Amino acid sequence: MSTHQGSCHCGAVTFSVDVELKGLTTCNCSMCGRTGAIMAFVPADKLKMLTGSDRLTDYQFGKKRIHHTFCSVCGVRPFAHGVAPDGSPSAMVNVRCLEGVDAHTLEVSTRYNGRAA
Repeated sequence: MSTHQGSCHCGAVTFSVDVELKGLTTCNCSMCGRTGAIMAFVPADKLKMLTGSDRLTDYQFGKKRIHHTFCSVCGVRPFAHGVAPDGSPSAMVNVRCLEGVDAHTLEVSTRYNGRAA
């Protein structure tokens, strides 16, 4: 597991996360299909806010199980949080928001059909 630093586009929201960049997921639901996130899932305690928690806006839709947070300044969605299938607190990190990570070099192993969920 590696520690990565991340942020929104304008830098108002910064965070660190302990994550392996393996087992990455994309989704075609109405939200992910529009935002193009490449997702890595981690236990919630692996994601640490550094700055900007007061700049985050929460958005929920559908079954309202996932908190899709985005920067109220630039609109970028660096992570989301909710509950994993096993009932534990979970976070989804958009690996496109991690410093020094080239998303074009990453292998996506799961293409989740969120449209059908």
